[in-house]
Amino acid sequence: MRKILNRLINHENISSEEARNVLINISKGQYNQSQIASFLTVFMMRSITLEELKGFRDALLELCIRIDLSNFNTIDLCGTGGDGKDTFNISTISSFVTAGAGVKVAKHGNYGVSSASGSSNVMEALGIHFSKKADFLKYALDQAGICVLHAPLFHPAMKHVAPIRKELGVKTFFNMLGPMVNPSFPQNQMVGVFNLELQRLYGYLYQNTDKNYSIVHALDGYDEISLTGKTKIISNNAETIIEPSDLKVEQLEQADIFGGATVKEAAKIFKNIINNKGTEAQNNVVFANAGLAIATVKNISHQEGFELAKESLESGKAKASLERLIQLSK
Repeated sequence: MRKILNRLINHENISSEEARNVLINISKGQYNQSQIASFLTVFMMRSITLEELKGFRDALLELCIRIDLSNFNTIDLCGTGGDGKDTFNISTISSFVTAGAGVKVAKHGNYGVSSASGSSNVMEALGIHFSKKADFLKYALDQAGICVLHAPLFHPAMKHVAPIRKELGVKTFFNMLGPMVNPSFPQNQMVGVFNLELQRLYGYLYQNTDKNYSIVHALDGYDEISLTGKTKIISNNAETIIEPSDLKVEQLEQADIFGGATVKEAAKIFKNIINNKGTEAQNNVVFANAGLAIATVKNISHQEGFELAKESLESGKAKASLERLIQLSK
């Protein structure tokens, strides 16, 4: 590790294979906490290269506990986090709305590191218990249209990194990796990223897979479609810029989609929205994100997906999906 750190401190890049080997060695407990923290810190202070990101991704996919859900044609809605915007759990609520619209969701998530409430925090608060049993996950997909893949259960090799990430409390390159290392290897993905540079890197990596994907970044900094301005979307065959008027909705203010300062507040917002008691702004941002996920799988327009998402929430199907998953996980 000393040689790698010296090179990185001298502003050198490392190869894909070297990046992969560092993460594998971390998983084997070969480095101390100070070395790991120093390694993470380097990538907070400079941009990550395509080769480095690829190496880190390859290592985590190699080390993860794989789960085969290929019979379900699933999608994962997952953001990198790290945008510093403290929104409510948009991608998590959108996942249940997507499931309510009849699209199977394999939701990869974790506890919040750089935000008040991560996906796993809010789902745990709602009464969802996490499992890594294949039979349960398949049954949940069949019955509720959604299953939850809680990252620590499927990436045990990263136990040496988790406490360091928590102590640092800021985004690291593991935020960049989260959406790319879903252990079920879903056929479809809607990914939110926190800047344009990372969106470009994701675009390069995803075009070399057989995934059906939409990679989004709101140009004012969000890792999701925020409706607070324009959003850039990179998909399999196009790069587009959308704005709220394209979906026939009003532009929002940042305060409209604030997520609260605690897990309890985040769970309360979640319950209001899933019970169709959210504000128009909250609902619209969920419809915009779930709508793109639905459109990605069904190969329809974003506007058509938006309407299907709206129907899912307003009819109670999204809520039924959540309640069924809670019931199954008891």
